[in-house]
Amino acid sequence: MAQSRLSTIRQERIKKANQLRKLGIDPYPHSYEKKHSCEQARKKLGKTAKTAGRIRSIRAHGKITFMDLSDSSGQIQLWFQESKLGKKDYGLLSLFDIGDFLGAEGQVVKTKAGEITLEVESFRLLTKAIRPMPEKREGLRDEETRYRKRYLDLATDPDLRELFRKKAMFWQTIRDFMLKEGFLEVETPILENVAGGADANPFITHHDALDIDVYLRISMGELWQKRLLVGGFEKTFELGRQFRNEGISFEHLQDYSQMEFYWAYVNYQQGMELTERLYKEVARKVFGKTKFKIGDFQVDFAKRWEKIDYVSRIKKELSVDVLKATKKELQEKLRKLKVEFDKTERKGRLIDKLWKQIRVKVAGPAFLIDHPVEVSPLAKRKEDNPKLVERFQIILAGSEMGNGYSELNDPADQGERFEEQAEMREEGDKEAQMHDRDFVEALEHGMPPACGFGVSERLFSFLTNKSGRECVLFPLLRPK
Repeated sequence: MAQSRLSTIRQERIKKANQLRKLGIDPYPHSYEKKHSCEQARKKLGKTAKTAGRIRSIRAHGKITFMDLSDSSGQIQLWFQESKLGKKDYGLLSLFDIGDFLGAEGQVVKTKAGEITLEVESFRLLTKAIRPMPEKREGLRDEETRYRKRYLDLATDPDLRELFRKKAMFWQTIRDFMLKEGFLEVETPILENVAGGADANPFITHHDALDIDVYLRISMGELWQKRLLVGGFEKTFELGRQFRNEGISFEHLQDYSQMEFYWAYVNYQQGMELTERLYKEVARKVFGKTKFKIGDFQVDFAKRWEKIDYVSRIKKELSVDVLKATKKELQEKLRKLKVEFDKTERKGRLIDKLWKQIRVKVAGPAFLIDHPVEVSPLAKRKEDNPKLVERFQIILAGSEMGNGYSELNDPADQGERFEEQAEMREEGDKEAQMHDRDFVEALEHGMPPACGFGVSERLFSFLTNKSGRECVLFPLLRPK
């Protein structure tokens, strides 16, 4: 909408608001006793209903006016008649516009055209909209405008509102599942002295009261929840926000929700069994199906979940034994594949880049298992092969959609791996993990064997076949 036209409309509406005030009518009253949603009102044929919502259309025909009123439940037609309301009250309708909020009461009837309609006996303006809603023909086509003015996007697109209702159901289903399985929901710190629990670049902020720089957490309290295992809890989970100072892409966000659980006395095998049941419950309860079209992939949660051996699959697809290959050999293979890498990157990073060339072709659902120790700083080594760890990642539509492992509880081994990660950070790897000495000390007091697992809202965006940003109510944007 041209700026000059918008300015004219805005001034006209401000003038109408002032006219209402002169008539003793507050264009912004404090409340309204809404007894029925629009959908409930539609079901009260032959009875009186009292509803409220936003005016979507106005059709005036002399002494009769029709309006469409909508709320979160749906829409109902309103029928205003001068003969029923009186000339004075009916005349107020000329001061109303599309986008205003209105309350109305009357009998629900069916018109000659068969439209269920509320025959208005009384009404009240609840909010005067000074700016117009987007026109239906034009709408909000530009992606950045839709994100910047998300409230208009939501107000004009019921399918988008349904998406976020479904997202709320997604997290509630996960929460209900974990509680049903006997897990205790906990809260751990968002601000940390040491950002731990993942390979990620953290955001840094300053704590004025303590006069220290702190990190926004990059995991859902992994090292804190494992401290809870030391403290005597056996089954915990946390659902909340975490932050990673990384690039924006179709599937990556910097500020997003995640769930992680920690379960004492089990290993990654039981973790896989539990997470498969969790994902299937989410598919059925939230989406009412098990088959999904995600990008170019057809995915069926009901089928047998394949288990992919990390080392064997890379050897089969790329003819590289990552356990035996030197750093130089891994670099040479990446060059042949035309994959960029930094010369300072250690073996674990190079191996991970090789795997990602294969992952993009995997439809899943599948479990990627038994990773090399170099790519898993917090996972427990396999008893029969200490070069591998007991880890699993859920692969779905070419992407990682969950990560879990038998938790490392040997303090000496954990300390050594933190030392290596610290060296990587000193060499310039911003995503390498920090050395959390307090956590190692906690392990020295004894942590039971356990399995941990985390899944983010990326799963929801994939199941809806939408980008991560599209599934966020208010994505972060550069200021204008």
